[in-house]
Amino acid sequence: MNYTIHFSQVVEYIPYLIGGAWISLQVAFLAFCGGMVIGLFGAMAKTFGGRMTRMVVDAYVSFITNTPQLVQIYFLYFALPEVGILMNSYQAVLLGMTLNAGGYLTEIQRAGFLSVRQSELEAAETLGMNLMQKVRYVILPHIMKVLFPSLSNLYILMTLGTSMAAIFGLEELTGRALNINAETFRSIEVFSLTALLYIVVTVVASLLLLAVGRVFFRVKGKVF
Repeated sequence: MNYTIHFSQVVEYIPYLIGGAWISLQVAFLAFCGGMVIGLFGAMAKTFGGRMTRMVVDAYVSFITNTPQLVQIYFLYFALPEVGILMNSYQAVLLGMTLNAGGYLTEIQRAGFLSVRQSELEAAETLGMNLMQKVRYVILPHIMKVLFPSLSNLYILMTLGTSMAAIFGLEELTGRALNINAETFRSIEVFSLTALLYIVVTVVASLLLLAVGRVFFRVKGKVF
């Protein structure tokens, strides 16, 4: 087999790939933020809610964590149109990844809730804080500091997981790499560049999450 590597034949597509990398980063960031919100309220419900509320959240978490994310997105993209709910590929992937992240982040944040010292909660109650104030000023900062490594790992997995969006025609990084490969047939060059860009994307994603953690929650962490 004679295959000569010519990166010069795919260099012109680098801006196109970078555009796809931006979409991957955007989808992962929005889905993670949405999942954090869902997970926060889910954790609150499981920790402080009544029996029925906990049962509903448990059912949601059980469904999410015991079915593949790809199947969940397939349902949103292909099944919901049968009942008149139409979504484009971007919307379906973003919603599917958000709901999926929400299930896992519910359990992660619930562990953070349970790790807060009772004395801190009692002190907040003495100061007259309501439940939302306790969560905002006591529990959430604690969660971010204690669980930051776990949250970071999930965020990176979500960023890499955006590659499945190519199945639904979304032109993120993997989708655009497939388009270029179909046009040039330079598989080694195309996917080598794609892999390199994924490394860059994961580093940028880690820096973005670290910046948010430091600004809002005074998290001390590092990317490397």
